[in-house]
Amino acid sequence: MTAGQAHGTAGDADGTTALVVVDVQNDFCTGPTVQARLGTDKPRSRQDRGPVVLEAAVAGCVRAVELARERGVEVVFVRFVGDPEHQGAAWRLRDSVLGKRPKCLEGSWGAEFHAVAPAPGERVFTKRARFDAFLGDGFAEHLAARGVGHLVLAGLYADVCVDTTARTAFQKGFHVTVLTDCTAALHLPYDAVLRFMRVVYGARTTTAQDPRAWTAPVPRTEEEESCVLPPGRTPV
Repeated sequence: MTAGQAHGTAGDADGTTALVVVDVQNDFCTGPTVQARLGTDKPRSRQDRGPVVLEAAVAGCVRAVELARERGVEVVFVRFVGDPEHQGAAWRLRDSVLGKRPKCLEGSWGAEFHAVAPAPGERVFTKRARFDAFLGDGFAEHLAARGVGHLVLAGLYADVCVDTTARTAFQKGFHVTVLTDCTAALHLPYDAVLRFMRVVYGARTTTAQDPRAWTAPVPRTEEEESCVLPPGRTPV
């Protein structure tokens, strides 16, 4: 990999795109509790499908990282650490009420990346008991300095940290693409989560294999706008 590929300056079709790999860490990728709770459209099948869904999402993240590097798209990694000293009072109360144990303790195996790893020159940003990548140290500042305007999101989980990051990104003016083969929902039906992000954040949802995923969306032309039907209308 060249230095340009590591920093997204060679081969990137628009130069403003970054792949953000969210929380692909051991504590979020292993263990029967996590795997059994993966959200699907058929709740009874969660326990059976959980491991398959999770493994597919992680494998998708691995492929997405490879594709981004090949295209010269910058790859940044976001990691979560959940040590009690980083938790606010509401977080600690929630964990106490629900019997949750802290995940991804700093320096532990659980906090290490799972199946993916930063290459030399790729940045890693840490969230301390936060869902939102924009609350990670230096994340927003780095994107601004690099002139990034389009975030391609992959990682865990679609209805938690990926959604939270997409929400803030949209409100800050970023175009958002969510790679549907590179994430999974933990609590909610996956298709509903994706639809929500499309409708509310204008997110583009597609796979890592789609070439459009790696360039920022462009505004419609006047001709294309004239072809858009109003709500409730169907083609004749």
